[in-house]
Amino acid sequence: MSVVTVQLGQCGNQTGREMFSTAHADAHGAGRNNYQRCSDERFFWRNPAGGLVARAVLVDMEPKVISQAIAKASRSGRWRYGANAHFCQKQGSGNNWANGYYVLGPRHEEAVEDLVRREVERCDRLAGIFAMMSVAGGTGSGVGTYVTQCLRDMYPQSFILNHLTWPYGTGEVIVQNYNSVLTLSRLYHLSDALVVHENDTVHKICSQLMNIKNISIGDMNAVIAHQLVSVLQPAYTPDSAGSYCRNPIGELLSSLVCHPEHKLLSLSCIPHMPRSSLAYSAHTWPGLLKHLRQMLIANAKMEEGIDWKVSVPLFGGESTANAQRCFNRSISNLLILRGKDASSADTGGFKDSALYVPWVPPEGSFSTWSSPVPFNGYEKSATLVSNSQSLLKPLDNIVRKAWNMFASRAYIQQYTKFGLSEEDFLNSFTTLEQVISSYKHL
Repeated sequence: MSVVTVQLGQCGNQTGREMFSTAHADAHGAGRNNYQRCSDERFFWRNPAGGLVARAVLVDMEPKVISQAIAKASRSGRWRYGANAHFCQKQGSGNNWANGYYVLGPRHEEAVEDLVRREVERCDRLAGIFAMMSVAGGTGSGVGTYVTQCLRDMYPQSFILNHLTWPYGTGEVIVQNYNSVLTLSRLYHLSDALVVHENDTVHKICSQLMNIKNISIGDMNAVIAHQLVSVLQPAYTPDSAGSYCRNPIGELLSSLVCHPEHKLLSLSCIPHMPRSSLAYSAHTWPGLLKHLRQMLIANAKMEEGIDWKVSVPLFGGESTANAQRCFNRSISNLLILRGKDASSADTGGFKDSALYVPWVPPEGSFSTWSSPVPFNGYEKSATLVSNSQSLLKPLDNIVRKAWNMFASRAYIQQYTKFGLSEEDFLNSFTTLEQVISSYKHL
C-alpha cells in the first residue's frame, strides 16, 4: 500500500524532500530486494522510463523552496518529483494563519485538490495521506490547515496523519504562538494523529549528539527525516504473518490512538551519532532499550542527560522517596527495532503496567515492530513512538504565551481583518485547554 505525502510550506517541502532521500538511500542497499520493493511501493511510483517518482504533492505560496526541492531531487539521479505535482504562487502568507486559511487556501482549493487526487489515483491501494507542515508560519500552518480540511472532506474514510514541526521556544516569528494555537486546535478535529518534532529538541540532537558546530536547516531536517523514515519503512508487525506490514499508517494509528482526545505522538530515536563514528559503534539491544526506556520514563529527549532518578511507581502503587518525582505516563507506545537480531530483543521493560493509564488494556498499550535490515547506516537502532504526556509542557507553553498576547490585544487586528473572529480565538484556546487537561490527568 502507498502513502501520498502532501508537503506544505517551506518547512514541509524541505523536510519532505529529505524524507524521500533518506527513504531511498536506506532502501536501496545491497541485498534488500523485498525490503526495497515494499519501500519503493510505499514512497514512489515508476514513470514510463522506469524512474522513481515521489508520491508527493508540493504546495507553497512562494516558488523558491519548491523549485529548490525539485532541482535537488532531480540532481540526485535516484528519484524525482512529478513534473506537474506542485502548486505555488508568487505571494506568501505573511506569517499570518488567517491569511492562509481564509484567503489563500480557499482561493487555490481546486488546484491543490486536483493534484492530490491525481496522486491518490496512481495508488493501487492507499494506506493514507501524510501531510507535512510547520505550525508557526503562514502557508504551512494556515494553508496547511485548510488543505487538511479539504483532504478530510475528499477522503472521509482514509487515514490522515499530520507531521508538525514546532517552533523554537525563544521565538522565530512574533505571532508564532497565535499561529500554532490556531493550527493545532483545528487539526485536532481533522487529523487522525499529529506527529510532532520540536525545533529545540532537534537542535540539541544536532549539537550534542551529532557534534555539528554550525547547525543548518538541512542538518535539522536530516534528523527529522531519519526519525520519520525509521517509522515508515517496512517492518514486521505482530499481525503481518512473516511479511512486511502493508499499511504503516493504519497499523501506527491502531497501535497508538485509541481515544479522540489523545492524538499527540512524539518520537524518540536511539542512537544518533556522526557518520564518522558509525564504524566504531558497538551497541547492544539491552543497552539501547535500557536507555530508551529511561528516556520515556523521565521524558528525556536524548540519551544524554537522562535523569535516572525518575522511576515509575513500584508495582503500580505509590512510589518510594526517589521515585516520587513525576514520570511520563503513557497511553500507548510503539517500539520499532531495526537491525541484527531485532526480533529477539527483550522488550519486557516497556510492558510494565505502571507506565500506562489503567483504562487501556495491556494488549492495547504496547506494540513492537521489527526488521532485520540495518537502518540508514546503523547496525542496530530503536525508535519509540509514544502517545504520552511528553508534549504536555511545550503545548502548555504555547497556549500560555498565546493567551498572554491575546489578553493584551496584541496583533489581533492582523487576524480579524482576514475574517478570523475573536470568538474563533477563544474556541481555539478552549480546544487546546481541553487537550492539556486530558493529558495532564492521565
